[in-house]
Amino acid sequence: MKVEEVPQDLKYFKGVVIRDQEYAVDEQGRYKMVESDGWSPKNEALEITLDAIDEECEEILERIRMGETSPLEYHAAKNLMDIDLLSTYSGFSKRTIRKHFNPKVFANLDKEVLGKYADVLRITVDELTSIPE
Repeated sequence: MKVEEVPQDLKYFKGVVIRDQEYAVDEQGRYKMVESDGWSPKNEALEITLDAIDEECEEILERIRMGETSPLEYHAAKNLMDIDLLSTYSGFSKRTIRKHFNPKVFANLDKEVLGKYADVLRITVDELTSIPE
């Protein structure tokens, strides 16, 4: 693709500093990195993925309301973290995290444990312990 052909389909990168970097051929036939504001097929794929994540989060919220899981599962999913990744970042074992998904166990966690999760998820302890709307 030539430099002037690099897609600039601004959708998800609007108003942010982050941009895609694409290789393109310049006028002299050399490859160079060119900033792109997005590409519609990539935007559509991202939209499908984000919709699926929103659906999963809605299902988790319903399970929270029914007392089947804790808000920790919701916040992990919202941050695109599965148990493995949450374990890596938090230092808690996967088994421990699964236990913390139990609302009764989660309700009894101390501030230190909640603080560690909140730091990893980049939210406050109050946000972590409340049911999102």
